Amino acid sequence: MHSEPTVTIEIARELGLTDEEYQNVVDYLEGRTPTYTELGMYSVMWSEHCSYKNSIAVLKTLPRDGGRLLVGAGEENAGLVDIGEGLAVAFKIESHNHPSAIEPFQGAATGVGGILRDIFTMGARPVAALDSLRFGDPTNPRVQYLVKGVVHGIGHYGNCFGVPTVAGEIYFDSSYQGNPLVNAMAVGLVKQGETASAIAEGTGNPVMIVGSSTGRDGIHGATFASVDLSADSESKRPSVQVGDPFTEKLLLEATLEIIREGLIVGIQDMGAAGITCSSCEMSAKGKSGMRLNLDLVPIREEGMSAYEILLSESQERMLVVAKHGNEARVKEIFDKWDLHAVTIGHVTDDGMVTIEREGKVKAVVPADSLVLGGGAPVYTRETREPAYLQTTMAFRMESVPVPQDMNTVLTALLAVPNIASKRWVYEQYDTSVRTNTAQGPGGDAAVIRVKDTRKALAMKTDCNGRYVYLNPRKGAQIAVAEAARNVACTGAQPLAITNCLNFGNPYKPEVYFQFKEACGGMGDACRVFDTPVTGGNVSFYNENPNGAVYPTPVIGMLGLIEDVDHITQAGFRAEGEAIILLGSTRNEICGSEYLASWHGIVGGDAPFIDLDEEHRLHGLLLALIRGGRVRSAHDVSDGGLAVCLAECCFLGREEIGATVTLPADGLRRDALLFGESQSRVIISCAEQDVDSLLDEAVQAGIAALRIGSTGGDRLRIDAAIDMDVVTLATTHATALERLLADR
Repeated sequence: MHSEPTVTIEIARELGLTDEEYQNVVDYLEGRTPTYTELGMYSVMWSEHCSYKNSIAVLKTLPRDGGRLLVGAGEENAGLVDIGEGLAVAFKIESHNHPSAIEPFQGAATGVGGILRDIFTMGARPVAALDSLRFGDPTNPRVQYLVKGVVHGIGHYGNCFGVPTVAGEIYFDSSYQGNPLVNAMAVGLVKQGETASAIAEGTGNPVMIVGSSTGRDGIHGATFASVDLSADSESKRPSVQVGDPFTEKLLLEATLEIIREGLIVGIQDMGAAGITCSSCEMSAKGKSGMRLNLDLVPIREEGMSAYEILLSESQERMLVVAKHGNEARVKEIFDKWDLHAVTIGHVTDDGMVTIEREGKVKAVVPADSLVLGGGAPVYTRETREPAYLQTTMAFRMESVPVPQDMNTVLTALLAVPNIASKRWVYEQYDTSVRTNTAQGPGGDAAVIRVKDTRKALAMKTDCNGRYVYLNPRKGAQIAVAEAARNVACTGAQPLAITNCLNFGNPYKPEVYFQFKEACGGMGDACRVFDTPVTGGNVSFYNENPNGAVYPTPVIGMLGLIEDVDHITQAGFRAEGEAIILLGSTRNEICGSEYLASWHGIVGGDAPFIDLDEEHRLHGLLLALIRGGRVRSAHDVSDGGLAVCLAECCFLGREEIGATVTLPADGLRRDALLFGESQSRVIISCAEQDVDSLLDEAVQAGIAALRIGSTGGDRLRIDAAIDMDVVTLATTHATALERLLADR
C-alpha cells in the first residue's frame, strides 16, 4: 500500500502552485486539504502547458472562426477545415522544446508522436508531417549534438510510423543557444461526419485505456515544460517521454477502426498530464464525471502509486469512452492489433473525477475545476516595451557601407545556414511514403495530393524570429503573410492557420509585451487573409540563464489547390521564358539576413508590410496560375532578390541561368539585391503572356515588371552579379552539410 505525504503549502509551491492557487484548490474542494494525489492533479492541470493561464485571455482575441472551419479553435484536439467533396483536413502544431533540450532524440520523436495522435484521435488519417526548428551556433559542439539528435528523432518516428515529413524550416541564431525550439506539425484527412470528439457522456458508459502500458516516464512533463531551463534541467530526464512509433502505427489503425464502426462516444490522446488531463477534460466537456480504478491500468513498472499512474506521460495511449455494450468489440479490435484495451471505470453524472487505488479513494475532484475554460486560473500579465527596442530602432542603414563585390556577398549568403539548403536534414526523412507527395522539401511549400480527387493540399511552417524581435506586431504579421505567400506560390488558396507561440518567461513584462503584440499582429493578418486560427500551442519559458529566445510565433499554414494541374514549382522550368517581379522593392536592409550575417548587425525595424497589398498579391498570383500563365513562382524572402533569383535558377528539375536588369530607382545597391521587402514574388512565363500578365497586375493594384529572361548557365544581374549557376547551386547545397555532417 502506498502512503502519501501530508500536503502543505511548501509542497504546493514545490509542485509549481502559487499560494493563491493553492487556496483556490482548497476552495474547490469545499475547504478541505487536498490529498497529495489531488494536489498533483491540480499542479499539472494548472501548469502553463495545460491551462494556458497566462495566454488564454490574449488568444481569445484571435480570429477563431469563419472561412472553411468546421471546428472552432480549442474545441477539439486539432483544427478541422472543409475542403469540399465531403472531406475535411485536421491539422495542428505543438512544441516539444524543453524535452528536446535535455534528450534531443526522444524529445523530438515524442513531439512527432504526440501531434500525430492529436490528428488520428479526430478520426483523421495522417498524410503529412512538418517541423519548425531553431538552434544556436551550428559550429558549437553542443548545438551539433542537439541538431543531430532532433533530426534523427523526427526522422526515426515519422519514417517508422509511415507518414511523409514533407516540409519545415530550420534557423540558427545565438538566442536559441541554450534553448532550442522543436515544433512539430501534422496534417490528416477525414470524411465529414466520421470524426470523433474528446468528450465523456452517458452515465454508465465504460471508460477504457487503450494502447501501451503505463510507466514512470514523463511524470510532471507538463510542469517541466512550464519553467525556465537551468543547470538543473539535465537531472529531469525522467520528465522526457519515450516513444515507440511501431506501437503508434498499430494504435492508429485500431483507433480509426473503432471510430469507423461507431463503437465509441469519445476519445482523447494521453499527452501532457496523462490520465489526469484526459479524464478531466473529457468529463468537463461532457458536463459529466468519471470513476476510475487505477488497479486496472496496465503498468510496466512495479509499485507505481496513484500519483505516478495519473501523471505519467507514457506514450501511445488513449482514453476511450465506449458506448455501453461495445466493450468486447473494442477489446477485440485492440487485441487484433496486439494492444491493451482495458475497462478502468465508467462515466458518472456527478461532475467529479473519482480515483481509486489499492482499495482506497485517492482523489475526488470537480472535473470542471481543473480545466481551461473552467476553474483553471486566467491571468493577464504586465507588459512593458523592451528597452532594447530603443537601441535597435535607432539603427540607420546609412551607417554601414555598400559592399563593392556583390558576387562575394551572394556566395556568402547562399552558404549562411539560415539560407543554405536543408538537404542534409530532409534527406534523413522519408518524404514520399504513401505516394501522395507532389512537391516535397526544398521549395516554397509542400504539396500533397488528395487521392481520388483532383485536389491537393499545400502546407508550410514559417516565422522569422529576428523580425518579431525587432517589431513584435509587424514581425508576426509577416510570419502569417509569408506562410500564405508560400502556399500561394504553389497554386494554393490559403485556408487557415495553426500556430506554435514560442516565447520566454511570461512573468517578465518585456516578454509578455512581445507575446501580446505578436498575437495582435497575427490576428491582423489572419483577418485580412481570411485564414482563421484553428488552434495550436503556447510554449513559454523558453529561456536559459543567458536570456530568452527570439520571440518565435511559428505559423503552420494550410492551403487548398482545387486542381492538381495548377501545382506550381519554385524553380525556372525552361530557357527562353520571361522573368517578372511582382511587388515593390523598397530601400531597406533592416532585419535582413544580409545585415545580420554580412555586417553582424541586428537592427532597425522589421521590413515594411502592407497587408492589403499582400492580400491582393495572393489573389493576383492565384488568378494567373489558374489561368495557366505562370510557369514558376518563388517568393522573395531571406536574402532578398539576388538569393531568390539564384534559387530560381537551381530549384527546378534542371539548372537554368538568367539575365536580369533591375531598375535602381534611387535604391541602395545592397537594398535592391539583398533587402527583404515583403509582398514580392518572382514568376516566369511564356513571352506571349507578358503583356496580358502585366495588364492584369495593374488592374489588381500590384507593381509588376519584366526584369529579364531565362537561359544560359550563368546568373547575371546588371553589372553587379555574374556567376556560374553550378557554383551557386553547389554552394547552396553543401554549406550546411559541411558544417554538420562530419562533426
